[in-house]
Amino acid sequence: MKLFLIAGEPSGDRLGAALMAGLKQLHPAVQFEGIGGPAMQAEGLSSQFPMEDLSVMGIAEVLPKYLALRRRLHEAARGVLAVRPAALITIDSPDFCLRVARLVKDVEPELLTIHYVAPSVWAWRPGRAAKMARVIDHVLALLPFEPPYMTAAGMTCDFVGHPVVAEPAATPAQAQAFRAAHGIAPRAPLIVALPGSRRSEVTRLIAPFGAALREVAARHPELRVVLPTPRHLADHVTQATEGWPGQPVILTAPDVATRTAAFAAADAALAASGTVSLELAAQNCPMVIAYDMAPVSLWLMRRMARIDTVTLVNLVSETRCVPEFIGNDCRPDRIAPALLSLLETGPGPQAAAMRLTMDRLGRGGEPPGLRAAASVLAHLA
Repeated sequence: MKLFLIAGEPSGDRLGAALMAGLKQLHPAVQFEGIGGPAMQAEGLSSQFPMEDLSVMGIAEVLPKYLALRRRLHEAARGVLAVRPAALITIDSPDFCLRVARLVKDVEPELLTIHYVAPSVWAWRPGRAAKMARVIDHVLALLPFEPPYMTAAGMTCDFVGHPVVAEPAATPAQAQAFRAAHGIAPRAPLIVALPGSRRSEVTRLIAPFGAALREVAARHPELRVVLPTPRHLADHVTQATEGWPGQPVILTAPDVATRTAAFAAADAALAASGTVSLELAAQNCPMVIAYDMAPVSLWLMRRMARIDTVTLVNLVSETRCVPEFIGNDCRPDRIAPALLSLLETGPGPQAAAMRLTMDRLGRGGEPPGLRAAASVLAHLA
């Protein structure tokens, strides 16, 4: 049995890898084709082209790369049709993936299409669910409140849990070992900075992040900073953080154990909006969320938004414990006081919100990748 998988960014790559591992466990003869990053390739995928070609977000950011993305779109669709898989499984990146599904369905309408990660229609653009139902048969949802939105639009949907709950929490010993390995004193205040996994995000956020950390370092001169980054952005991040305070430790494409140890070792995190807030919560690392994008993208997002927070920990826990600074609020003079509060008074209500989030996402149950694989095989049957 052959399956064609498409992921367009690092978080999708990790989802795809966990799904592939689950599929191999339940159906050892499965074979994979498609597009993915290093995690999916480690599970046996030979990517048709670099996944990084698709890691673009926001209207203003996409426009300069429109022609290249269009070529990749048709290349991916041709790849699916050539393989003739038992199913096409698209993973997140809906602007690209659903267009591929539409091109494929135009030629092979009976091909089973599965999309992993329900679109956030509860947050904005609710009409996306109905449009998605024209080309997607089944959805694998990460959040427990999403299936009703998908079934109402005409698709089947299973809540499979969020893969972040399957990652083991780093122990205190591992956290201290991380500090020791990188020359960070046991009691030095440590902030992990996460300005995103896309070049456009990092370019826009690196300056306000650095300026906010300078304000923190003015009160805490012993501050240290750790900054994980994807391999394709390592040089860019290294150059952009020259002059940052805290003797930044750049972690290039860290493995899961190193990344979780870094989060557990940190006293606080400054992160871009996205799945990383859940990864931090899994390691009990309190956080401040800050995000900015091109003005036209931000204007459109705000006009369409149906929620008052973009942070997943806030949404899943149904609290508003995690401070966030979006758009015009993504300013060092606003971010720094929130970070200082975490360093000086501790996580406060965030601690309970992070625990509740993990419980609601399936912590303690069957691994989400295995649940997702079982859902795929059930619909193939």
